[in-house]
Amino acid sequence: MATHNPESAGVATPSDVDSRRIYGGRSAADRRAERRERLMAAGLDLFGTDGYAVSSIEKLCAAAAVSTRNFYEEFPSREALLMAIHDDVLERATGAVARSFTDAGDASLAERIELAVRCYVTTTAEDPRWARLSYVEIIGVSAAVEQHRIAWRERWVALLEAEAARAVTRGEAKERDFHLGAVGLIGAVNELVFHWSIGGHRIPLDEVIAEIVRFATAVVTAD
Repeated sequence: MATHNPESAGVATPSDVDSRRIYGGRSAADRRAERRERLMAAGLDLFGTDGYAVSSIEKLCAAAAVSTRNFYEEFPSREALLMAIHDDVLERATGAVARSFTDAGDASLAERIELAVRCYVTTTAEDPRWARLSYVEIIGVSAAVEQHRIAWRERWVALLEAEAARAVTRGEAKERDFHLGAVGLIGAVNELVFHWSIGGHRIPLDEVIAEIVRFATAVVTAD
């Protein structure tokens, strides 16, 4: 005997109805999206100022004006919230660097490197909370967060290797394996911006960018 499946029959299920139910002019989906945004904002503020270790779920919920139940509806853990905010910052940086390479067109290698480095660093450091979260609070939280951070590192390594290969085809660099150099460059970027961040931004950011540009240029052009 065939069973009746309301979804296959085109009949709305209770969860569908609930997601479309309107309260105060907003659907349940809209309200949930708003709660998620408030939690993301609260996480950035608390993780980026007080620090991840002391920012409990209770504090996050109070800052976002949501219940603990609401928190767990959006994120399975504090770590998940931290990684979601980190993703948001680095997606912005990835977009900025990609646009910089497009905008640079046929510019020289030196110009392309300077533009890309400046876009990456200024984007991640645009908000001091982004910088602290990306270069300080994300480090050593747990095995899961480290795996997440390393996955991002590999994405950047691939991007840097591709740009180095482009420099080779343009005759601006000699062909070689750029993988270790790319990994080392990312480490240098992280350490220099980390140093700038924990030092209260006393060092001008332009000096940090100039130093990273020197590292990047050496990585690509070294024999």
